[in-house]
Amino acid sequence: MARRLDFKDHRRQLDANRYVYPVVSRRARGLSIGVNLNPDKVCNFDCPYCQVDRTTPGGPSRIDVGALASELAGLLERAGDALWRSPPFDSVAPELRRVADIAFAGDGEPTTPPEFPAAARASCETRDRLAPGVPLRLLTNATLFHKERVRAALADFDELWCKLDAGTEAYFQVVDGTRLPFQRILDNLLLVARERPIVIQAMLLTLDGVGPDDAEIAAWVERMCELVTQGGRIDHVQVYTVARKPSDPRCGPLDAERLEAIAARARAAGLVASVYA
Repeated sequence: MARRLDFKDHRRQLDANRYVYPVVSRRARGLSIGVNLNPDKVCNFDCPYCQVDRTTPGGPSRIDVGALASELAGLLERAGDALWRSPPFDSVAPELRRVADIAFAGDGEPTTPPEFPAAARASCETRDRLAPGVPLRLLTNATLFHKERVRAALADFDELWCKLDAGTEAYFQVVDGTRLPFQRILDNLLLVARERPIVIQAMLLTLDGVGPDDAEIAAWVERMCELVTQGGRIDHVQVYTVARKPSDPRCGPLDAERLEAIAARARAAGLVASVYA
């Protein structure tokens, strides 16, 4: 019997589409329609757990917003029925056969391209016309929230899912593969969380078989508590781990028991936390 398509398979191809793709999402709990604004595979992070194959070249960096909107409209129309009759989507579990969200994610940080604001507006308008009620989500590392063009475009999104994988500068640089200052992330999260609630998404993993220690987890919880103390709002925290093949073979998943223990630390600090093993 063929294996059902689930969240362990996040291939980002659909027909001849350049920007829009469907995947089964464990966190959205259904079909997530992805919008990839980084077909060139350029990202300002180099996370060791990233599943994007950067050993092969990407496509053009310029985004054709009209083509993106057309692809999104076509997939929303198919997702009503026709998609579920086509392999491999005909193998998706019945309870997951729903459009759970439209998510700006893909092969890099979606806020980096200059077309980000126009793409956000076009996607919002297409959603409103064809799938009102389906949330439009931005999955982001928050590195550019201080840029006015990015801040203004955030209004088109129903939810902001913001990466926070670490509690200390040293671990941040390791687990997110960047030399950008950790304080920029924290400042940007606070900037936006004072204006609207945000979701914290935390990818927690092992490197060479070793996960973040208790001191690092305590620091991670403290960073979130500081956001709240300073007037930021955190809707909830997503605690999850590696589910697909990462780019760095040193990376591995944390076990479910450890994830639950980490989520419990967040809950003890007054935060709402969910685990996705």
